[in-house]
Amino acid sequence: MFLVTAEDVVARVSPISQQHNLATAVSLTRWLVASGFPATEPADVPQPVVYEPYTVTFWRHYPQPAHSRPPTGRLGDLLRALHSLPAPPVTLPQYQPLSSLKDAVESSTYLGSDTQTWLMERRQELLNAYAGLEFPLGHGHIHGDAYPGNTLWDAQRIRLGDWDEAALGPREIDLANTFQGVRFGRTSAELDDFSLRYGYDIREWPGLSVLVGIRDLHTLGSFIRRADRGDTAAADQLSYRIQTLRQMDDQAKWGSA
Repeated sequence: MFLVTAEDVVARVSPISQQHNLATAVSLTRWLVASGFPATEPADVPQPVVYEPYTVTFWRHYPQPAHSRPPTGRLGDLLRALHSLPAPPVTLPQYQPLSSLKDAVESSTYLGSDTQTWLMERRQELLNAYAGLEFPLGHGHIHGDAYPGNTLWDAQRIRLGDWDEAALGPREIDLANTFQGVRFGRTSAELDDFSLRYGYDIREWPGLSVLVGIRDLHTLGSFIRRADRGDTAAADQLSYRIQTLRQMDDQAKWGSA
């Protein structure tokens, strides 16, 4: 996907395969904003718009300061508020872990057969472990891709964006992604603040490592697709991530590309 910005509106251009998810995201965020939740706000126009092979959605533009990201802990406030809302009047899909990864791996022209086999075996191992988990926070509407990188400043307020993966699922999904961020330098102090603000420390729950493992694999999908298109920087980072995963190195620091 890519963005086209104007003074007040940003147009988000995505593959046409995402049309249904984007229509859901627009309906959901309209309800969230009307309910007083600080979601990124869709523009008040009929959408999404299909322009094959793309789907286009339009959103309010939030200019960001050059050297200031919203603090990690503030996401805990947002998720506590989100999970406290009543069920939305929008039909959300059931959360299906690693469903998109399967397609990315099986169709990849970049990955070797040995790597494809390992990724699919690791995926199934994690899915088996996920099926055996008990979730103390219960099930309900979740963001699905909640992590600090999806928060934006709106003056002094912070909004939560990127609702394409909203679903019905265990609340712990929305918490675990932030803890997977230790691979990108997230500190213990940030995780403490996040947990305090949410009101629950997921590190005390034995299932966290399974959800972090799922998130680790989930992050590979975009790199696989970029490597298939010949993006060498993405391919290098993908190879490094897979290497550290195969070595079971959960302390390895990952980068972007």
